[in-house]
Amino acid sequence: MNMNFVINIKRMKKAIILSVLLIGITSGLFAQRSGLGVGVILGEPTGLSVKKWTGSKTAIDAAAAWSLTGEYIHFHADALVHSFALSVDEGQLPLYIGLGGRVLLADKPAIGVRVPVGAAYHFDAAPFDMFLELAPILDLIPDSDFDVNGAIGIRYYL
Repeated sequence: MNMNFVINIKRMKKAIILSVLLIGITSGLFAQRSGLGVGVILGEPTGLSVKKWTGSKTAIDAAAAWSLTGEYIHFHADALVHSFALSVDEGQLPLYIGLGGRVLLADKPAIGVRVPVGAAYHFDAAPFDMFLELAPILDLIPDSDFDVNGAIGIRYYL
């Protein structure tokens, strides 16, 4: 494995730890759940996650992450549509589906299409959301290949 690749993964891990600390320090500040959310995504891959609400039911999310096996770095961006049909006693629990793309930087780089499906819990009393997501992926370049990513995450809204 390329030594620069390993060094870059170590730098990304340090950036995530710093981001989590900053979120923890500022968690006493209450912000709206609209706007920009910044946090972490844990799973395959693991990394930094952002989400920007563009309307009352629409958002764009993105992530920069690395494989737990250390074999690749992953970037994705998705357009999401949310349904608030489920009711819960406190907070909100929207389901969502999206369409987006991903770039995989590895020994064999790839570009593909993602269809994320998930659920997010929005807290009433704090500017956080937690989410669970599965994303089937169809790589198109350089070859056709099917994969699935799965993750849980948390974001703080600025």
